[in-house]
Amino acid sequence: MTATGEIRAGGCHCGAIRLRVRLSDGLRSARRCTCSYCRMRGAVAVSAPLDGVEVVRGADKLASYRFNTGVAEHFFCSVCGIHTHHRRRSNPDQHGVNAACLDGVSPFDFAELPVNDGERHPSDDPAGRTRRAGTLRYVPAGPGSEP
Repeated sequence: MTATGEIRAGGCHCGAIRLRVRLSDGLRSARRCTCSYCRMRGAVAVSAPLDGVEVVRGADKLASYRFNTGVAEHFFCSVCGIHTHHRRRSNPDQHGVNAACLDGVSPFDFAELPVNDGERHPSDDPAGRTRRAGTLRYVPAGPGSEP
């Protein structure tokens, strides 16, 4: 990991996996996706180059899952089940890193997130266009708000 970029540490919920991540554009690349897997997973992803994710501890606990075309590879902890990162189908030279797995980052830190249309994937579009499905907003309730 010698190229430039913001370096962050992170890991899964149980601590079995620890990562060192070099983000391509810091947290500015944060986004969500509407594909069937991302929709169910609900994670906020930030971008890292393919060589920008280093498993510092727990490589033996890292499991992976592929579906449909098999290009995207989703990594998760085999102990606690938390999705840590994935190799992207839209750009196989990049990883999407679960922002919530980065130390000190919460998905609720992002007031607005672009949501990509993963149901109409750019790899399936002859022009390779990424379509925006919408924007996800988080508006925190004020003090003393009731559920």
